[in-house]
Amino acid sequence: MTATVATATTDPPAPRAPLGARRRQLLRRIRKRLLHLVLVLLAVTFLAFVVVDLLPGDAAVVVAGDNATPEQVQQVRETLQLDRPLLVRYVDWLGGVATGDLGSSFRTGQPVAAALAERIPVSFEIAIIAQILALLVAVPLAVYSAYRPGRLVDRASMTIGFGAAAMPQFVFGMVLIVLFAGGVTSILPATGFTPFVEDPLRNLRSIILPCLTLMIAEAAVYRQLLRSDMISTLQEDFILMARSKGLGPRTILLRHALRPSSFSLITLSGVNIGRLLGGTVIVETLFAIPGLGQLIVQAVFNRDYMILQGALLFVAVAYVVINMLIDLLYLALDPRVRRDA
Repeated sequence: MTATVATATTDPPAPRAPLGARRRQLLRRIRKRLLHLVLVLLAVTFLAFVVVDLLPGDAAVVVAGDNATPEQVQQVRETLQLDRPLLVRYVDWLGGVATGDLGSSFRTGQPVAAALAERIPVSFEIAIIAQILALLVAVPLAVYSAYRPGRLVDRASMTIGFGAAAMPQFVFGMVLIVLFAGGVTSILPATGFTPFVEDPLRNLRSIILPCLTLMIAEAAVYRQLLRSDMISTLQEDFILMARSKGLGPRTILLRHALRPSSFSLITLSGVNIGRLLGGTVIVETLFAIPGLGQLIVQAVFNRDYMILQGALLFVAVAYVVINMLIDLLYLALDPRVRRDA
């Protein structure tokens, strides 16, 4: 009787839309996100152009030199078209960006695109490897800590993580230099960078310390975030159902709890990649790495506005594109996002 009543009162499952309709729906959502991406990129390019233009100092004076006469400064201003209205210069610059022409450095005359092409792969390599190392350390610790909260591993990793997150990056870098590049333990180079195409082994040796410096704090944050999300997920009804079916702890943790708990981690790791591409100034300066962060600092000190505009544009575009890719990844991983999008 109980089985009959339960069967009678249970709502039938909602029919799934045909495969073609689901594909069309997904394509419409992707097109909508791409339209939003274009609008955001237009806003980002305008802000990058305006912020640099509003910086104190006259680019014409910088290029002409401190001893230049007013006539020479005016001639440089006309040559660089700095006397034209802001919006006119922005439209011209945006047209050049669309064709890959970001202008040339006021100081050296080097094309901005060429300068970025030299620096971006360096920062990208360090950022990606640091993120991979951070995830390789953080995910196993977070899964085990969520499965055994309050145990020795959980308490120790939490204490170390809080200390690592509060410690400045340059302190970690200096400690690593002392341990691995100084004195009798000089097994890794303290400064310098070797491109991968020149010598893969020396390239690996040159980026180990910078990647470890970036990884430590990132791993601490990732571990704490994933642990909190997994503890909440392990209390959900579908986890209790999986346990009632006799599934083992490993299957429950890795197949049923890790995936729905990883969305915040995916978001943060993607955002951090965009941040690290242009935000590793301290690490690149400490280890003398010729990356994008060091290029931005040099452009600020030299008041090289064209280089600074191109670098800020790349960082902003990378940030926006990575966030859009994460959004699309949500559509693939979580059916609830596909329904609500």
